[in-house]
Amino acid sequence: MGGPDPRVSFSLAIAITLASPVACSSSKDTPDASAPAPSASQAALPQTSAAPAQPSPLSPAERKGGAITRSRQGDVLFVADEDHKVLRKIPLPLAPGAAVAEVPLPGAPAEVLSIDGAVLVTIRDPGLLLVLRPDASGSFVETNRVALPADAWGLAATADARHAFVTSAWTHRVSKVDLAAGKVVWSADVAREPRGVVALGNGEVFVSHLVGADVTHVREEAGAPVVSTISVMPSPARAPSGKKVHASLGYSLVTSPDEGRLFVARHAVGALARRSWYGQPTVDVVLLPGKNGHAAPTQLAAIHVGGLPAQKSRVADLTMTADTPVSIPGRDRGPFTQPRAMVYRAKSDTLLVAGEGDDVVAELDAVALDPTLAIVRIFQVGQKYDPGYGAAGECGAPSGITLSPDEDTAYVFCRSTYDVVALDLAPKAPIDPVVRERKTRVHLADDKLSGDAQKGRRLFYNATDPILSGGLGCAGCHPDGRDDGHVWREATFDTVDGLGTNFVGAHENIPDLAKSKGFPRRTPMLAGLVNAAGPYGWHGESPDLGARVTAGMSLHRWGRMPQNIGGAAVGRAALVAAFVREGLVPPPRENRELTEKEKRGRELFNSDATKCARCHVPETSYTDRTPYPLKRLPPVSGFDDETKQEFKTPSLRFVAGRPPYFHDGRVSTLEKLIEMNGDRMGNTSQLSAEDREALVAFLKTL
Repeated sequence: MGGPDPRVSFSLAIAITLASPVACSSSKDTPDASAPAPSASQAALPQTSAAPAQPSPLSPAERKGGAITRSRQGDVLFVADEDHKVLRKIPLPLAPGAAVAEVPLPGAPAEVLSIDGAVLVTIRDPGLLLVLRPDASGSFVETNRVALPADAWGLAATADARHAFVTSAWTHRVSKVDLAAGKVVWSADVAREPRGVVALGNGEVFVSHLVGADVTHVREEAGAPVVSTISVMPSPARAPSGKKVHASLGYSLVTSPDEGRLFVARHAVGALARRSWYGQPTVDVVLLPGKNGHAAPTQLAAIHVGGLPAQKSRVADLTMTADTPVSIPGRDRGPFTQPRAMVYRAKSDTLLVAGEGDDVVAELDAVALDPTLAIVRIFQVGQKYDPGYGAAGECGAPSGITLSPDEDTAYVFCRSTYDVVALDLAPKAPIDPVVRERKTRVHLADDKLSGDAQKGRRLFYNATDPILSGGLGCAGCHPDGRDDGHVWREATFDTVDGLGTNFVGAHENIPDLAKSKGFPRRTPMLAGLVNAAGPYGWHGESPDLGARVTAGMSLHRWGRMPQNIGGAAVGRAALVAAFVREGLVPPPRENRELTEKEKRGRELFNSDATKCARCHVPETSYTDRTPYPLKRLPPVSGFDDETKQEFKTPSLRFVAGRPPYFHDGRVSTLEKLIEMNGDRMGNTSQLSAEDREALVAFLKTL
């Protein structure tokens, strides 16, 4: 690959950790796969159920979808433009002024996959898999659609292109689709927020999650799905004392060409390094059965045992201690921030990872024990930070990546600027691993939001703004405007400006200057829940949304906010507030008649006996936004006892999809919440088991 060899020898003990499947279950329930009634324009489109003829099996890279993909012939790029609700077709080679065609879609697309003779697209709301084929003029028209659980997102195909696998994020399902028949074969329930999906040649499926450290494995027995959990330790080389830390942002996973290794890109919350209050990026490696002589998936883990490296690379500082970064010159955040997409480059055995937070594509050694410690080069696809706007120039928030057939060019789609850039991978890696020269760029569309919300979009994703982000963008904890499922530690520290309060990822991240163990604070969801005037904050301490974002700039960084930048902070807060209200899309919500059990739960919720609706007012998104003193609960182990017991009534909108519950995340399910509540919030102690079940059923419809 040229340049300095990133595979530098250093003081590590190699531990091969068995990741045995646990929590196995089987599911045969299948949603109604009947297609919605087509519109008048769609009714005129040709309908077909014939499977496309395949000249050769799809390779692992060719059968995985993404926000951007290319045709097998390498002459066209396809982009799933979620914000404009279109599929874009771009001719290759990429050139400024290219004639970009667009295909209107019935909803926001998430991923696209090109197979011979057809293009597959997942639609988030309503949940659909679309099959598009070229007509006589070369335009792509819809020829089939398959109804799926809502929030259809990740997409993969089998090697023979006869079946597709789709993850549905909000409804936590994985579905198998028969492409010839145009129907769902099965749909299985899995853990929260399934996103990336890969299908092996033997039909097994692996799924990554936006929330949580584990990977889902699905195999078939007698035509039915068998779901199991693969325990994968995030960033074991940087986990404190070998502790399994929390993970988030699991948008993408890929396999090696021989399907012997599975690579999972995500953020390891609580992993140690300098300025690691929020954790570190990671690409975790799992050895798959068959190719490696193992009967079960096995994590390849490098565990630090102390001491300094025998030598230091000019590419990466491999010293792993609590106060030393895994970094390259000028970068304290590791090779990328907020991983969003990943591909395997077979000709060099490297991984290309798109960092949504810092506008980079990092090339990593795929053969290394921990690829994030073996940096080959980093492509800076966006320009430097521009005050008041976020990272300016081309390619903001890269969210999709695909390779040319010869793997010498990477095509990157950038979500916050609607650009596609081409990166030249052919030259050898330079001595300075950061590649900054200008790339070929095509601008696809302009942002539809207001001017302030457009700027807020850039800031929301960006992790390099010195005032707003402090190393992790808003989207790092609130991906898609949702939540990372993590309980953060709100601790008090000594700073040069006096005492300051910050969120940190784990107890091990708190230095000796901490004045407290901290209070537990669960990440709240934003999408669809920030339209009220105010107040905001767990205690209702911020009068409006802008004030809450401003307060968050100090909490969500390392060290107290400097006192001389108040005006700049307020200006940024206004921009972010505009975007989260205009640009974040609420999760899909099913519009249907309630069941008898759910109706009974609604009666209980609104009754004078339970008093639920007195504070969780239905007319105002199930909250009156008022802080109330609540009966004290025992402190969560390892945290300080809460000194202030007045908590603002949270909205119950979308409550079923955002565990854990309470401000401290002590309750994992709604069933447990109602069971332990007693008369602390309303009166539920008198409810029978059957009535508690009905109340929970109603809450899940909100």
